[in-house]
Amino acid sequence: MGNAGQATSPFQRTRPFAQPNRLSRIWKLYRLRWKRRKFLVRSLRKRSELVSLHDRTTGIKRSDILLFATVRNEAERLPYFLDYYRRLGVGHFLFVDNLSTDGTGGLLRRQDDVSLWSTYESYRLSRFGVDWLTALQFRYGGGHWCLTVDADELLVYPDCETRGLSELTAELERAGQTALGAVMLDMFPRGPIREVFYQSGEDPIESLPWFDATGYRTQFHQTYENEWIQGGVRGRYFFASDPARAPTLNKFPLVKWNRRYAYVNSTHQILPVKLHKFLDLDTQKYVTGALLHTKFLPSIMEKSLEELDRKQHFQNSDLYQNYHQTLAKGPDLWIETAQKYTNSHLLVELELISKGQLPEN
Repeated sequence: MGNAGQATSPFQRTRPFAQPNRLSRIWKLYRLRWKRRKFLVRSLRKRSELVSLHDRTTGIKRSDILLFATVRNEAERLPYFLDYYRRLGVGHFLFVDNLSTDGTGGLLRRQDDVSLWSTYESYRLSRFGVDWLTALQFRYGGGHWCLTVDADELLVYPDCETRGLSELTAELERAGQTALGAVMLDMFPRGPIREVFYQSGEDPIESLPWFDATGYRTQFHQTYENEWIQGGVRGRYFFASDPARAPTLNKFPLVKWNRRYAYVNSTHQILPVKLHKFLDLDTQKYVTGALLHTKFLPSIMEKSLEELDRKQHFQNSDLYQNYHQTLAKGPDLWIETAQKYTNSHLLVELELISKGQLPEN
């Protein structure tokens, strides 16, 4: 098992940063400004694809932290997901349900702090749900701290066991930090996925307590000026022969929202690019967090078989054929160097998340 307090960073840079000349950067930022506007216009058009099923947004308070998510067949995960984020202090949930058939919609309608929309349109053609959520963020998110996550992502940050999101965001605002960058940590069991037992409502980390503490590759994305992280168990197990194809693990899930903002690709990148400075892996100047990714519950086997048919989750689904075929067999992802999750303090010691340099209370 890996040891906490390791001497070297878990993030190994694979390409040095190259500073563009001033004129090139000015031209790039101009083009990105127009790209952001295009995303916003696109999302406002896409809102016509959303049908309101359960609108309680009139109850949103000015101080509420809002959570946005697109879901499909997540009735198994949602009871714990809702409880977890309520305990952290989310004031209102805004969900888009895309073609669920397992009772997800009914479960969400019964929640007093949930507003729900449905759509039968293509997840892939909505930029994997980003357009739908951007439309909702544009209308309801302005001025709020907005958390954008998937149903299989649990946000952790330094001392999250003892302080809620309101306390965290107050400290971030005092420090002038308007977004929280995060690394996605893929959680997995010890033993084959197919042998894991999980019951709805339970903490999925009890079933998937392990993660890779090292082996993360990072490079600076020259266009969007963000840290681009790959690696973890998916890079190690599924993409070892071609690591450049491994899933992206950098995210910006928590943002003090402005109606001019727009996510580019899931929450991996956001415009304007100035927000990307808040994920600084070299200096750890800013507070960062992690998304505990609970993808590898046994239900992933059935979902992988379905994805092989639907091909809705990737731009080039053919590249991920082997990935889903392997997942459908419920493989054993564990490795001797895996680290068992205990709490946020462990992630700070491992330098996977940072307390930053916030002002003292």
